[in-house]
Amino acid sequence: MAVTRAQQPVVTTPAPLPVRARLAHPLLLLAGIVLVSLNMRACLAAVSPMVGEIRQTFGLSATAGGLITTVPVLFQGVGAPLTPRLTRRFGAERVVLGAVLVLGAGVLLRVLPSVAALYAGCVVIGVAIAVLNVSMPGLVKREFPDRAATMTGVYSTTMLVGATLAAGTSVPLEHALGGGWQASLGAWSLLALIAAVAWLPQVLRSRQEKAAVATAVQQPGKPIEGIWKSPLAWQISLFMGISSLLVYTLVAWMPTMLADHGMDRGQAGLVFAFSNLVQVAGAFLVPLMAGRMTNQRALAVTMAALNGLGIATLLVAPVSAAWVSATILGVAQGGSLGLGLAFIVLRTGTAAGAAQLGGMSQAVGFLVAAAGPVGGGALRQLTGGWETTLVLMLVLVVVVGAAGWGAGRNRTL
Repeated sequence: MAVTRAQQPVVTTPAPLPVRARLAHPLLLLAGIVLVSLNMRACLAAVSPMVGEIRQTFGLSATAGGLITTVPVLFQGVGAPLTPRLTRRFGAERVVLGAVLVLGAGVLLRVLPSVAALYAGCVVIGVAIAVLNVSMPGLVKREFPDRAATMTGVYSTTMLVGATLAAGTSVPLEHALGGGWQASLGAWSLLALIAAVAWLPQVLRSRQEKAAVATAVQQPGKPIEGIWKSPLAWQISLFMGISSLLVYTLVAWMPTMLADHGMDRGQAGLVFAFSNLVQVAGAFLVPLMAGRMTNQRALAVTMAALNGLGIATLLVAPVSAAWVSATILGVAQGGSLGLGLAFIVLRTGTAAGAAQLGGMSQAVGFLVAAAGPVGGGALRQLTGGWETTLVLMLVLVVVVGAAGWGAGRNRTL
């Protein structure tokens, strides 16, 4: 009897795992986020120990040398509002990949033997970091909607780890590579290249799943209407902006403050490095706490109070209590950074909203923050001491607390 087609035995073999499923593995995404985040502060922190040598190489004044660290911060504020449009048009994955590659190019441009290239590289670096700053909250909101605060803690902590490592290894790298400050700073372009390679699977995944995720990537939720008129958006922006101003002012001047009061410069550098290290704990723990709270008012006011306590200690006993103020300020500054980024994902309902709020808050934030180092140095030159600068910072702490109280309310844009 003939066997019909319907009666023939069917042999099945397990289907291979689709490429898009392999590329969507959470570990690949986490590795990409971590490596991208490592780049978001490293090339800024790496230049600080080299400013003196750069000034000597090009014959720059103290003011012109200060612009090496101020220009990237300023252009982070300028570039931030452009990012939501880029992510809507090209998709967050491709925007992040492009920003990391541009960041690496800016690092290389900065070390070319030209003053124009030096500052042009600073501009490129600032814009690239702005794009990453705004893109990451939207990505976290989209990929980890139920763990957004936790993942915010992960990438904010990684940013600070990258900054700490860069600040601590710039001089050893200069000695190891033997190429002066140019080789030391240029080496950080390799970290950007590694991050780009690690992020590439996310770009490939987004292309292969274009039909399925077009809505999530190209139009990830309805944009927030009238965001620039929203009191909540302004409260978040002011919290981030003034907190960042306090951070960047002390990044620029804390070792000098301690040295001006008689502390050995080497010890002042160690105190400053320790404060940066403590920031890592604050940046990790505070977003975790924020995600477990119904509202974050008390947490925001606590961060402001710790900032105030640390600044007051630095004002009253700059040398004898230097390690105490460094510890308090480390927790407050790292925690404020993490909480500000957590506000972006907690106060919005969609990835598009997170990117939009991130664009506004970081535009305002970095434009405000850029005034800190310049203003602090100007007040020091005008008054002959640091007391006026620190008292003004204490006044701004009150503003941070008020903004945080409003931003911490349990509501969304």
